[in-house]
Amino acid sequence: MKNILQWLETTVKVYGDKSIYCDLDNQITFKETYDRARKIGSGLDKLLETEAPVAVFMDRCVDTPVGYFGVLYSGRAYAPIDAKLPAKRIEKILEVLKPEKVLTQKHLAETVSQYVPTECICYYEDLIESQLDEQRLDTIRRNKIANDPLCIIFTSGSSGNPKGVMLSHQSLMTYLNAYASVMDIQSEDRIGNQSPLDYIAAIRDIYLPIKEGCQSWIIPKDYFMAPGTLFDFLNDHEITSVGWSVAAFTIASTLGVFSEYKLNTLKKICFSGSVMPCKVLRQWQENLPDAHFVNQYGPTEATASCTYYDVDHLVDENEILPIGMAYDGYRVFLLDEDNKEPAIGQEGEICVAGPGLTLGYYNDKERTASAFMANPLVETYTERMYRTGDIGIKREDGILEFHGRRDRQVKHMGHRVELDEIECAASGVEGVGECGCIYDHAKEKLHLYYEGTADKKDITKELRNVLPGFMVPRKVVKLEEMPKLPNGKIDYTKLKERI
Repeated sequence: MKNILQWLETTVKVYGDKSIYCDLDNQITFKETYDRARKIGSGLDKLLETEAPVAVFMDRCVDTPVGYFGVLYSGRAYAPIDAKLPAKRIEKILEVLKPEKVLTQKHLAETVSQYVPTECICYYEDLIESQLDEQRLDTIRRNKIANDPLCIIFTSGSSGNPKGVMLSHQSLMTYLNAYASVMDIQSEDRIGNQSPLDYIAAIRDIYLPIKEGCQSWIIPKDYFMAPGTLFDFLNDHEITSVGWSVAAFTIASTLGVFSEYKLNTLKKICFSGSVMPCKVLRQWQENLPDAHFVNQYGPTEATASCTYYDVDHLVDENEILPIGMAYDGYRVFLLDEDNKEPAIGQEGEICVAGPGLTLGYYNDKERTASAFMANPLVETYTERMYRTGDIGIKREDGILEFHGRRDRQVKHMGHRVELDEIECAASGVEGVGECGCIYDHAKEKLHLYYEGTADKKDITKELRNVLPGFMVPRKVVKLEEMPKLPNGKIDYTKLKERI
């Protein structure tokens, strides 16, 4: 298959009357999704004069994936944007995109009109009533190839300017084929969606149903702060599979939900986004002994993830999980400072190649060229690769271990220090939930911020037992809640502001 829409067109023939997307208020079937998306595609195509991507401002609801499919049927890529983002960030995203049209819902009209002229706005409610033009949709499809852009996902950039990562139909299908195989996703599965629908992790929850014929249930965001309510939701709707951030699992574990609640149907569990504390994972394993747990690693530039590790044993609380091996369709390898492959057990930068790679950064050739380049290990032809900026080692058995970010290595008191290593050690202390380590270069001081019930003195005492003295943070600060980015990861910029 060369186009993601072919999955929808295949599954709708088998599962037409089955609900594909569900939230607390609504459900929509495969057939309704297919029919509405094609009408949106026909209507949009009549309004669009260029091949520019369509910005999509829509709620986290069952209509949003339909809007995405509609843009794809028009032959354009979509760029999802959360209307709740800070105004300045939205303005920067739109400055990069320069969209000809914006797709939104009528109740968001006032918000969206702050950023684009009224004549640029198209409404979902109007477009699903468009006249279907089968011939035009067929013509659009014939002119498309597998490497055409599918969507543009914006991530944070170190310069303060967001990066628009372009996924292609090919890269998304490569990743989802591999993920579905590893997680054994079947038509009977019910997926529990945690991620915002504009975030890279949500592509699993949006597109696995059209590939496998399964269902996706959108879980309210506030349920993740109330684990009892979350577990009731999972049981009531018989959720069988989840792909969540580590933070979602940590919160439930820290608040002691397993002492009162049991999960009855959840069997397939994938986690990613940051390092999973094994004391948290062990608790989930002990309470779900028959579940399949997978640790996943990878950047947005590799279409969400590129490696996986099957957790095939009950972990020790002090264990550090490896990131595993490459998904099918990816080549994952290490390069040292001389662009050579390091010896087994030696550190190198994690690099990714293969059809699972994204196309680069939208409207930013310079940044694309600096991150996506020719693989120096291949001499007879040009293979495109991406440098992750992450450090890893390869073990004798071929399994990869993650050893922190290249840009999170600091020189402290004459020593090279991995801030991630300090965080990992702190997360192993009883009563510590999420934590983040920051380095004050001016005062040459390490700061540790954390959530949880642990006493600061106890944390310092425990860290002295596992870390060299120079790596023990001089300042330990308890927070009610760690600052977060929209994707659920720790906002280190906000932590730095506390120095």
